[in-house]
Amino acid sequence: MADATWTLASWNVNSIKVRAPQVADWLGERRPDVLALQELKVTEAAFPREAFEELGYRVLVHGQKTWNGVAILSRGEAEEVRRTLPGMEDDPQARFLAARVDGVLVVDVYVPNGQAVGTDKYDYKLRWLDALARWFEEELDPAEPIALLGDFNIAPDERDLWDPEAFRGEVLFSEPERAALRRLIDWGLSDVFRRFHEDGGHYSWWDYRQAAFRRNMGARIDLILVTSPLLERALSAEIDRAPRKLPRPSDHAPVLATFRRP
Repeated sequence: MADATWTLASWNVNSIKVRAPQVADWLGERRPDVLALQELKVTEAAFPREAFEELGYRVLVHGQKTWNGVAILSRGEAEEVRRTLPGMEDDPQARFLAARVDGVLVVDVYVPNGQAVGTDKYDYKLRWLDALARWFEEELDPAEPIALLGDFNIAPDERDLWDPEAFRGEVLFSEPERAALRRLIDWGLSDVFRRFHEDGGHYSWWDYRQAAFRRNMGARIDLILVTSPLLERALSAEIDRAPRKLPRPSDHAPVLATFRRP
């Protein structure tokens, strides 16, 4: 009998070369239907695809030497693949990958960090987010099943930061960044994690310094945003902290959402 559920996951792995065994072990245990990866730090040719193909996953990669990079691993066939964010065709940074899997448009993003408010990198972050929103507004339909997921480098609200006052007005929690995220929400996306968890203290990223993970000094910046056809079928959402406890972990934990199949 076919599976009655369908699971999406996202994970900033902070170097797939270092973390490939951890990702493979996690896939073998959790078996999501789709896993979106960010911060690969390898080219497509250098991506260790065989480790994941052996587990039954198809592999799509938009990579870049040393920095950035995104990938979509899927158990189902991936179609209508797009590697360039419309409006950012000349951008050399590999931060966007989209494909239709099992009837769902899966959009994997690694949103720029922005470094600091007022810098060129911050301006680039806002331009990038504007291009993403314009693509949704001009070409996509919120009545269709769409999942936008990845490392957004934005905390949606105060519940998503261990110390909101320390971040207020700074990168990850400045008003222009949050407004850019609200623009996507207003278009027709919902934060599926908040469908099941209203309280604060749930984080997906912790700095390597200051024993931040042990002290739960983190931020929830890894998100799964979905249109209403998916939200209506949502069964659960979680942040899996277990991989963050491993030796040499990524500073991010995987996030997951599970849905009823149509």
